[in-house]
Amino acid sequence: MSFLNPFQKRSRPEPSEEEAVPLQETEAWYSVDDRDHDRGMDSVDGLDSERNSQDAALDKHHDADDEIAPAGETVYDRRARIINQAIQDIGMGKYQWRLFVLCGFGWLADNIWMQGVALTLPQLSVEFGIDTNTIRYTTMATYIGLSFGASFWGVMSDVIGRRLAFNCTLLLAGAFGLLSAWAPNWAAVNVLYALMGFGVGGNLPVDGALFLEFLPASSGNLLTLLSVWWPLGQLFSSLIAWGFIPRYSCEPDLKTCKVTAGEQPCCSREDNMGWRYTIMTLGIITLTMFICRFFLFKLYESPKYLLSRGRTGEAVQVVRNIAEYNDTQTSLSEERLLAVRDHSGDSSSLNPPKTGFIQVAKRNLGKFSTQRLAPLFRTRKLGVTVCLIWFVWTAIGLGFPLFNAFLPQYLSNADAGPEQGPTSTDVAYRDILITSIVGLPGNILACYTVDMKYLGRKGTMALSTFISGLLLYLFTLSSNPAYQTAMSSIEAFTQNIMYGVLYAYTPEVLPAPYRGTGTGVASFLNRIAGVLAPVLAVHIGKVHISAPILVAAALFVVSSVAMAALPIESRGKQSL
Repeated sequence: MSFLNPFQKRSRPEPSEEEAVPLQETEAWYSVDDRDHDRGMDSVDGLDSERNSQDAALDKHHDADDEIAPAGETVYDRRARIINQAIQDIGMGKYQWRLFVLCGFGWLADNIWMQGVALTLPQLSVEFGIDTNTIRYTTMATYIGLSFGASFWGVMSDVIGRRLAFNCTLLLAGAFGLLSAWAPNWAAVNVLYALMGFGVGGNLPVDGALFLEFLPASSGNLLTLLSVWWPLGQLFSSLIAWGFIPRYSCEPDLKTCKVTAGEQPCCSREDNMGWRYTIMTLGIITLTMFICRFFLFKLYESPKYLLSRGRTGEAVQVVRNIAEYNDTQTSLSEERLLAVRDHSGDSSSLNPPKTGFIQVAKRNLGKFSTQRLAPLFRTRKLGVTVCLIWFVWTAIGLGFPLFNAFLPQYLSNADAGPEQGPTSTDVAYRDILITSIVGLPGNILACYTVDMKYLGRKGTMALSTFISGLLLYLFTLSSNPAYQTAMSSIEAFTQNIMYGVLYAYTPEVLPAPYRGTGTGVASFLNRIAGVLAPVLAVHIGKVHISAPILVAAALFVVSSVAMAALPIESRGKQSL
């Protein structure tokens, strides 16, 4: 990501003579980056925020002498870029800003549920009689649903359309999340959490793709601002849990009534409703966000999706509707799109690409073929960069949940000493709320440090990741609640800095034609590592309760070394 003014028009690059085509075969000048924006829109978790950054240099007057089209480009690609130009001409308006908020709901839902699951683990353990180590498999069930959801909804958004997928993700997350509050046993909780994760998992890829397809090229880096909603989800979840769980929960040392055959004192469902109230509230919030999306805002289908289905007239009408919504006008017409023809004489290229489930699935899987991966290693410098980035995403994907997914357990086990005894539930959840609040400004600070001369992207990432690892180690040195809260709060702050820069740096250093593939592999490795984290936590947690945290600390420190070793610094450079 390049932290520049998204509304500032920059100088236009000179066109290449080798790429020139006759005027009647194209409509406007566009950068190669935008072609990859169109083709790579199904990239997971919204990492591809800069792929059409050069389109900010488009000339609104469409000088005929500058008309070019990259070699090998299809008619569909050129028609899609005409739509890009129309959206660029319309500019950032009311429609995009309201869509920004609605897409932000998806990012908020992602973390509100991930944090919510973590916050319920201690009470699930007490009510269902599951030991504190085994209960961590609940997180694995959620991550499995999350992984399948991210892949499924990314493909389905190309099959059934962005609009339906956009609404289904929040609906499923809210519905299954709400149902999990009535789960009769631990197995049911795992199943319902996994189904909830299946819905939540589609939010980041679908919402990011949809927002980008309506976003003017000159404001492309606004996608990065969607990450602001992610820590807000953690904050809301922590606040709700602090309000319910300490007041409506069993004492942690009580056994479940299912084991004691009802002999008192024991923990019954009626005495342990706090986690259920929390989940109910999160479900209601999620369904409310779905209602806002579906009933209070008229979402138009993506014009690029309509174009891919051969519905050219509908695509044009959508662009006109957006212009009207923003109180402006557009000159786009169906005739202009249909005037684009294949200069090679191959009439088959006039047909839109097939978007049935099988075709889309093959196209997505094709991204991970050796032919797609090989160009990422065409030079030694680029190959080393790609390998290090993938390693970092894998290591962080494993280290993050080893600490954060089980933070409520760690804080609940804190001991203030013989005079005060173990940490109360109320204090533990209050401390989690404090941690969430302190971590919020991290993303904002990262926006400034990435452009500092002696830090840049690499320095900011490496330093914040190293400090995060160091703080995780310091967290294990004392069981004092105040000390652990201080360490976890500062760690949350530096961790948000790390994630904010990593999400921006990854697409910046990858070449545009293969940016979707590179970021897709990175996200895939991150998700798989997240699934393995609870399994690792269960086994090494038997050795010592701090063992998972120490492993997470080591992974963060090693990642910081890999970040410092990255051969490319993207500060002040335009993405290729």
